[in-house]
Amino acid sequence: MEIIRSHQNAMVKNYQKLQTSKGRKKSEAYMIEGEHLVEEAIQSNISIQRLVVSEDTIQFYEKWTKSYPTMFVSKEVFEKLSMTQTNQGILAIVPLEKKPLVEVPQGRYLLADAVQDPGNLGTIIRTADAAGFDAVVLGEGCVDLYNDKVVRSMQGSQFHVAIYHENLMDVYGKLKENDIPIAVTALHRDAKDFKWLTGRDSVAIVVGNEGNGVRDELIESADFIIQIPMFGQAESLNVAIATGVLMYQTRI
Repeated sequence: MEIIRSHQNAMVKNYQKLQTSKGRKKSEAYMIEGEHLVEEAIQSNISIQRLVVSEDTIQFYEKWTKSYPTMFVSKEVFEKLSMTQTNQGILAIVPLEKKPLVEVPQGRYLLADAVQDPGNLGTIIRTADAAGFDAVVLGEGCVDLYNDKVVRSMQGSQFHVAIYHENLMDVYGKLKENDIPIAVTALHRDAKDFKWLTGRDSVAIVVGNEGNGVRDELIESADFIIQIPMFGQAESLNVAIATGVLMYQTRI
């Protein structure tokens, strides 16, 4: 068993590039780290291009290293590749998902307009998965889906719910063609109470940027404007919290 100990190894250097958005796009791959995420990928039949295992954890992951291409590295090299402070000694290289949104059948959709905080976006996608939404569509200005903080926040939900990168106005057109109502979140005098979503099994919910909200053109072109009432002194909810409330309201 060969154990790579040099930071200058060509494969190590290539995998280090996956820590950047540019490197991920060029390689069309990204890293998932930790036993839970690797297991989620394997159980979801995601193509594992390669496992990377630290020499001090080899015995824990033999169930996988016998079945997938594996690079064994020293603890020091693994720490160079790891994006966490306390690592579990395993990561996997998996392909980026690139698929166009061709059809929009009846169902529940979440559209995100320029959500920029990695923790927020990851939490939104994880909650969409938990709420049984059919797809999440990321519009212009959203943080990189494969940013390591987004990946950690998603906790493997990217393997369970369809995620697309699209022009949201184009998606509006497809939704309207299929008579799927579009409900955008905004503070507006004509806004409906969020309970309008109750029991709706076909709807598109649009949420926006943490500071600026949803863009005007998306608000103006939506079918409905909805909002969650505030009962205390806070002006609004965090976008991930608000999105969770709205998505689960469709399940009541």
